[in-house]
Amino acid sequence: MNKEKETGKWLPELDALVAAPQHHKLLFENEAVRVLDTLILPGEQTRVHTHQYPASLYIISWSDFIRYDPDGQVLADSKTMADSPEPGTALWSGPLLPHALKNTGENELHVISVEIKQPITH
Repeated sequence: MNKEKETGKWLPELDALVAAPQHHKLLFENEAVRVLDTLILPGEQTRVHTHQYPASLYIISWSDFIRYDPDGQVLADSKTMADSPEPGTALWSGPLLPHALKNTGENELHVISVEIKQPITH
């Protein structure tokens, strides 16, 4: 069992920007949101990292991928999805525990993530 599940905490060293900076770039951040630009080229695999916050994902380009847990077990394979999102599609994702992602397709996997850090109150 990983440390997040054991402690209920998110380890700062596994944050996507810290653990996998070659694939995640910060575009904007304030107290409410964080916007990440994620780019994984064909054949590349990220280091193990997390996404602590739920996020709206905007697909710039899509490619098949496999998501692995820290032990190398397959968590998700895009080839088993009912539909592949088209560029320009927006999706929702909950927080993601430690994982690595490998681009197994022929295209760039390029996604903008708008992570919701806290509810906005007026």
